[in-house]
Amino acid sequence: MAAVSTTTTSSGKQPIGYITRVEQFSSAHRLHSPALSDEENKQLYGPCNNPNGHGHNYQLKVTLRGPIDPLTGMVMNISDMKVIIQKAVFVPLDHKNIDLDCAYFRDGGVVSTAENISVFIWNNLRKEMGDNADLLYEVKLHETMKNIAIYRGETTS
Repeated sequence: MAAVSTTTTSSGKQPIGYITRVEQFSSAHRLHSPALSDEENKQLYGPCNNPNGHGHNYQLKVTLRGPIDPLTGMVMNISDMKVIIQKAVFVPLDHKNIDLDCAYFRDGGVVSTAENISVFIWNNLRKEMGDNADLLYEVKLHETMKNIAIYRGETTS
């Protein structure tokens, strides 16, 4: 059996690495808060409050952070991450109307902003990751080329 080369820092500690998986999905939504009047929604969200909704080709970047395994050389197998993203993101969101097809938004009264979609994705990823959930570092959602939401699991105190 060949000797396994281990990666360590000069102090002998295991290095921490970051890996990012980039995916794309398409969804429709309508920015509309049930807590506001129709007029307030129109004023706040403008054309994004269209009663028929509108769509985006989202770009998603999921970043993991953790120790680089000395045996595999990986923070996590990116192939496993691809399967997790498929279950956590594509199944509930891809080619769907987020406000009608996704219970989190439909039943929870949550406005389907890029920020809230990022939180939804974060929570779903953590559920699917199981014992590896603590590796999740960042969800970055590009709603357009100019509008990007980032969520890192932080909450107010």
